[in-house]
Amino acid sequence: MTDPKNPFDAMMKQAQEMAKAFPAMDAFSPKGFEAMMGTMPKEMMDFWFGDTVNKGGLDARTRLLLTLAGLTMQGAQNDVGVRQTVRHALEAGATKQHIVETIGQMSAFAGIPAMTRALELAQSVLDENKDTKKEDGA
Repeated sequence: MTDPKNPFDAMMKQAQEMAKAFPAMDAFSPKGFEAMMGTMPKEMMDFWFGDTVNKGGLDARTRLLLTLAGLTMQGAQNDVGVRQTVRHALEAGATKQHIVETIGQMSAFAGIPAMTRALELAQSVLDENKDTKKEDGA
């Protein structure tokens, strides 16, 4: 129950009412939003995250695998973040084995539940990727 004398409760109630007033908010889906996000081309990732600007630095694939390890360490709670990172890592040249080993190594630090969750999310992208390649005739 909300306490009308508590300013935080009042602010949260007002925010909920505002959200309800936005058109189509009831139809909002994080999966739908994720589908609208594209995957950056490898060349763009190499420029922004690779060693194009930082000669001798980490390449985009390595940075994305490190990001995947970090997301796994946080308990793989950010579904969209894990899936997008896997998509981008694949685009940057990572293999299925690279992704699975990166997540698997984190089991020693993050625990088996976090590793399992991250592997489930990664597998959904790998399955999606396999289906897309079949449709493309690959």
